Amino acid sequence: MNIEAFREYCISKKGITEEFPFDEQTLVFKVMGKMFALVALERIPSQVNLKCDPERSIELREEYDGEIIPGFHMSKLHWNTVFLGNLPPKLIMELVDHSYDLVVSKFTKKLKIEFDTLE
Repeated sequence: MNIEAFREYCISKKGITEEFPFDEQTLVFKVMGKMFALVALERIPSQVNLKCDPERSIELREEYDGEIIPGFHMSKLHWNTVFLGNLPPKLIMELVDHSYDLVVSKFTKKLKIEFDTLE
């Protein structure tokens, strides 16, 4: 999966914004203002940081050694860096969904109500 396809998948989700809050090379995807994916646009090979359940992170890092690693410049417990080049697109989309769902599940009651009213 390339960066463009990754971006298209992310922005197709409900409540998404994309911005460059840190620098001009790090694209951040947020759901209702909460980060769920970061893309290092200048890095080769292409890579993204995605939120992940800590236990699942360990399993993924073991199964995809070198392709999924602890989150670069992020909490190593809750974030993975995923190299897009050699992983199946279906797995990448599943990991995006997992990250998105983790963030949505932690919404406050007020934010959840606002999220639920979006089309």
